[in-house]
Amino acid sequence: MGTSALEFEKPIVELEKQIDELKRVAEERAISMDLELVPLEQRLDAMRKEIYDNLTPIQRVQVARSPRRPFTLDYLRLAFTDWIELHGDRAYRDDPAIVGGWARLDGETVMVIGQQRGRDTKENLHRNFGMPHPEGYRKALRLMKLAEKFHVPVLTFIDTPGAWAGLGAEERGQSEAIARNLLEMSQLTVPIIATVIGEGGSGGALALGVADRILMMQNAVCSVITVEGCAAILWKDGKSPEMREKAASALKITSQDLLDLRVIDGIIPEPAGGAHADHERAAQSLREHVLKNLDELRRLKPDKLVRRRREKYLRMGQFEE
Repeated sequence: MGTSALEFEKPIVELEKQIDELKRVAEERAISMDLELVPLEQRLDAMRKEIYDNLTPIQRVQVARSPRRPFTLDYLRLAFTDWIELHGDRAYRDDPAIVGGWARLDGETVMVIGQQRGRDTKENLHRNFGMPHPEGYRKALRLMKLAEKFHVPVLTFIDTPGAWAGLGAEERGQSEAIARNLLEMSQLTVPIIATVIGEGGSGGALALGVADRILMMQNAVCSVITVEGCAAILWKDGKSPEMREKAASALKITSQDLLDLRVIDGIIPEPAGGAHADHERAAQSLREHVLKNLDELRRLKPDKLVRRRREKYLRMGQFEE
């Protein structure tokens, strides 16, 4: 896990170091250390499961934001084939914070659109920390309409702290671009599956989130505002760990919270230790769940698909005594 390990992951890191050291000694001396290694590896698996099964909401926020998690392009590489990226909104420019294009999933052509963050400073500057400008959302809409023209399902991957709120973005109509996507996605006549793979923040996430099925990775989070922003508004303190923890709990941002509230339709299990511990297994899990939902949606006629999608969103926010 290296130096970027989170505070609660430190016991895991220490045990991994012990195992790596034993393996190094065994290799240097050309001896077997299975008797020592097997119990340690079993203990490591149990520790990962124990820690990750009992994360607090703020710890899940930390995991969801981790640069070690698989991003959209990682899932495209591991779960899809024949990826062809398409660029630009045909009006202003190409926004690297959103990637999109044709791909194949289990041999079927799909349109994949997702927010893309960076792992280091250079990448993050290029991708604008995964925060799209209006042209990013307009590119996404262009690709959705292209998919509709060819009767191809749309798969979106959500992973953003929120839409970019800079002066240029506001001048070019950020709120209109998001609102337009919400309207058009509600009417799209092809299956749409949205998956929150990391952090789903505010309208920046919603602009790719109107779908027939909304899935979330187990340790992803989704909310109308960041925990820091919520704490700053409600308690005038967005920096202290106590207030951030309080905000994270109050916002109901975890996948289980949102499933219980019927905001999402399913949780995609992650490997022990989180998706960042094993990108390939995380991608396989995502692939299986997307395929299952896609198979169910493919059987519906376009008019029924649109009607059920609208009914799904009208049900949200209704409470019974």
